[in-house]
Amino acid sequence: MASPEIASLSWGHMKVKGCSSSYKDCKVWPGGSRAWDWRETGTDHYPGVQPSDLEEVLRKGVDTLVIGRGMSEALQVPPATVDYVTKQGVDVVVLQTEKAVREYNSLAGKGAKVGGVFHSTC
Repeated sequence: MASPEIASLSWGHMKVKGCSSSYKDCKVWPGGSRAWDWRETGTDHYPGVQPSDLEEVLRKGVDTLVIGRGMSEALQVPPATVDYVTKQGVDVVVLQTEKAVREYNSLAGKGAKVGGVFHSTC
């Protein structure tokens, strides 16, 4: 299964190709996507993205995980979270969200098994 392209991104709004829903924050993986609800894991801008936010995407068999920190990079990504991903044998890229979406779409367009978690506001 291919990783779906992120069709559009604007403040507080993301669309994933092939999905009728729009998202504020989202998780994507080969063959699917869904809203990223921070309340599920107690995530907040600080301390930021937790391993539990990423487990679902990592279970989908991705080789690369792209994390979008928000439009103003307010969402933190602790070193322990990056270490958790690399210990799973997965490359991780952490970028400002617009740059993260471009990187994700580039990898997906090349047929890579890429997943991502993206924050579309601050």
